Amino acid sequence: MSNEDKNLAPERQDEAKKNGGSPQAVRNIFGIFMILIYVGMGVLFLIDFFGWENASWGWLRYVAGVVLIVYGFWRGYRQFSGIDRNIGDEY
Repeated sequence: MSNEDKNLAPERQDEAKKNGGSPQAVRNIFGIFMILIYVGMGVLFLIDFFGWENASWGWLRYVAGVVLIVYGFWRGYRQFSGIDRNIGDEY
């Protein structure tokens, strides 16, 4: 049993043994995927991929683009620094 599985509640340890996989690995893959989605969507907003240049509320794409990129980098920092590793283990 891995060190990550030892930190889980007893009923979740049994579930992790049955599934043969580590829930932490799935969380890591999902976290990286979401980082790419946030940063990618932010860049798409900033380069006007969706054609909002003529809209009267086109300023929103700049705000949304910057917010998504900043949040993507923040989420990446949390993911790779280990801040998010213990989230969910207390349940």
